[in-house]
Amino acid sequence: MPRLIAAFLLVFLSVTTCFAQAPNFLFLEDFTWTEVRDATAAGKTTILVPIGGTEQNGPHMVLGKHNARAKFLAVKIATSLGDALVAPVIAYVPEGSINPPAAHMRFAGTITVPEDVFEKTLESAARSFRQHGFRTVVLLGDHGGYKKSLTRVAEHLNREWAGTSARVIVPDAYYRASDEGFAQILKGKGFRPEEIGTHAGLADTSLALAVDPSLVRTDRLGASNRGASEGVHGDPRKATAELGRLGVDLIVERTTEAIRKAAAPR
Repeated sequence: MPRLIAAFLLVFLSVTTCFAQAPNFLFLEDFTWTEVRDATAAGKTTILVPIGGTEQNGPHMVLGKHNARAKFLAVKIATSLGDALVAPVIAYVPEGSINPPAAHMRFAGTITVPEDVFEKTLESAARSFRQHGFRTVVLLGDHGGYKKSLTRVAEHLNREWAGTSARVIVPDAYYRASDEGFAQILKGKGFRPEEIGTHAGLADTSLALAVDPSLVRTDRLGASNRGASEGVHGDPRKATAELGRLGVDLIVERTTEAIRKAAAPR
């Protein structure tokens, strides 16, 4: 019997080690270069670029909220599409001037970069993806502040790539669903606009709880109800992961549909 148990444990450990070492075939950075080559050759020619940002999110929510959310949603959207991979998250985005500090830069921990640097980064990334066999580059902007930059990059590259099979897509449905669409759901459940908010309020915090509860300091939700001076626009005290999941489902459904429509053969 002891020998049988030992043999079982050996097999079990071998199997679990194998799974632990297996690459996640959604994240580009987990591939080898030959695996990327083979994946694009097999038809995985859509790449989702999650764009977050490192900014204050009130006293109750971590600086990397947008990064975690963009990655989480990109995985769900890629899974729904079936032919997409997920690029590394872009965490350095325009957040306001440094001197004098403006916008989110007034709060400790926020990181900003100039718009032209941000746009060149996106453009170079898109060119890299095209070089290596991707044909549809999707810029998923989780932050409304740099939407115009995403649009400029997409328009510039799409003019240049006209007549080819390559394109850049900025699905407006992604941000509209997380902003207006989710707000409508919450209003339908009886929450007031001043609770739902626009930043670090009920909607924003509920989405974060649905993505990863560790993003939120739940013991500080009450302390966060101090308004704009604390970086909070809304009231997060009634936020729940259950509410957030309604927003997640809406974002994934509408964005998947928008990408499929935009990527349809021309």
